Amino acid sequence: MRHSDPVPPQEFEVVRDPLWNTIRLDPTAVRVIDTPEFQRLRHIRQLGLAYLVYPGATHTRFDHALGVYHLARWALSLLAERGELERVDPVDCRVVPYAALLHDIGHYPFSHALEELDEARVPGHHEEHTGHFLAAPGIRAALEEVSPDAPARIEALIRGRSDSPLQGLVSGSLDLDKIEYLRRDARFCGVPYGEVDVDRLLHALTLLRDPESGLLEVGIHEKGSSALESLLFAKYQMFRNVYWHHAVRAATVLYKRLVQEAVDADVVRPAELVGKSDEQFLALLEARSTGRDDPGARRVAGLWIPALRGRRLPKRALELPGDEIRDLPVDGWIARDSELRRMLEDHLAAQLGLGTGEVFVDYPEKPQMMGLDLLVLRRGGAVQRLTGGGTAGLIDLPRVSDELYHTARVFRVFASERRELPPEAVLPLLSLPSAELRDHLAATASPS
Repeated sequence: MRHSDPVPPQEFEVVRDPLWNTIRLDPTAVRVIDTPEFQRLRHIRQLGLAYLVYPGATHTRFDHALGVYHLARWALSLLAERGELERVDPVDCRVVPYAALLHDIGHYPFSHALEELDEARVPGHHEEHTGHFLAAPGIRAALEEVSPDAPARIEALIRGRSDSPLQGLVSGSLDLDKIEYLRRDARFCGVPYGEVDVDRLLHALTLLRDPESGLLEVGIHEKGSSALESLLFAKYQMFRNVYWHHAVRAATVLYKRLVQEAVDADVVRPAELVGKSDEQFLALLEARSTGRDDPGARRVAGLWIPALRGRRLPKRALELPGDEIRDLPVDGWIARDSELRRMLEDHLAAQLGLGTGEVFVDYPEKPQMMGLDLLVLRRGGAVQRLTGGGTAGLIDLPRVSDELYHTARVFRVFASERRELPPEAVLPLLSLPSAELRDHLAATASPS
C-alpha cells in the first residue's frame, strides 16, 4: 500500500517486506541503516530464543525496525493530510521516522531476556544505551544533517522523555512499535493471535489537547476504539501463547542462568553485554570459558552453552496458575532478588534429588500488559483520557486486565531432568514474606 509522504519528494530506496510489502527508505534512513551499529540488528532475533519453539521466529530487530519506520511515515502522512502537523515543530516531524527506525538500537543479544536479570549483572534497560549508539560517527553524521540536535531529540523520543506532541508515536500506549511487533511476531510464529486492524488504528490517530494540561499529544478518535481493543487483546494472547509459552520460558531461564554464571565467574563483564549480536555473544562466552578450571566457567562451557545450542531445555516440574498465587509475597521479590531466588532453587533441587544449579524458578511479569494512558476524541467532541480502568462502552477490556494478566502468568519450576514437584511443597514457601523465607531456606540448607 502506498501513502503520501509528509516530506518533500526525494529519491527512495525500496525494500520488499513480507509484512508491509513495499517499504520506502529515504536517503537519511539508508545512511543510518548502512552503519555497522544498525547492521548488528540483523543478527539479533526479535523474539530471542522463541525460535527453539516456533521455528519461523527467526525474524530480527532489523526487520522490525524497518517496519516501525514504515508505520511512522504512514502515520505522519495521514496526520499531514488533515493539516494536524501544522501545530507541531517541523523538526519533530522530520526526526520521528528516525526515532522509530532507531528505537531498538541498544538491544542486548537475544533481545529482552537479559533485562530480567538484576542490575548488578546487566547495565540497565536497552533504551538506556540509546545515546551511546546515536553518538556513533556514522549515525550521528546522518542525523545531524536533518537537524544539529536530531540525536538528542531522537534519544528523548525513544526514552519517553520528549515534550514533542508526537512522543506517543514512538513511546506510549499506542506506539507504533507495539503495532508492528504484534503483527510481525504472529506472522513469523505462525499463530493467529496478533491480528490488529492497523489501517483503522492509524486512520484514527489524531492530535488532541489534554483537558488538564492543555498540552498537545497523540490520541485516537472514538471510531478507532474497537481496533485499539483488538490490539490490547492481541497483546494478551501473544503473551499467553507465545512470549510466555512454557518452552520459550524454559529456554529463557536457561539463557539467563548461562549469563548469570558467566558474569559471576568473570567470564564476561556486564559492560560487554552491550553491542553484541546473538551468536557473537555466545561465541565470546564459549571462547573465554573453555579450558578454565573454576566451577562457574566449567558450567558455562560444558553445561549451559551445549544445552542451549542442542535445545536440551529444562523440563517442567511444577506449574501454578498465576491466579492461584496472586497477592502472595513471592510477587514482590522474585523478579528483583536473585539471591533469594537462587536459594529457593537450591532448596527445591535438594527436594528433587538434583544438584545446585539444576533447578530454575520462573514467574514472568509485565504489569502494564494492558496499560492505557491515552486521550480519546469522543464523537460529541469531548476529549477524555483513557487509563488502565477503561471506560464502559468505549474500551472495556482494561477493566478485566488484572484477570487477564494473572491468566497469562504461570509460576513454573523447571528441572534439568524430568521430575514432578507437588504444589504443597512450594505454596507454603511462596506464602512467606521474603525475610522469613530467607531465614527458613538458610536454616534448612544442606552444609556445603
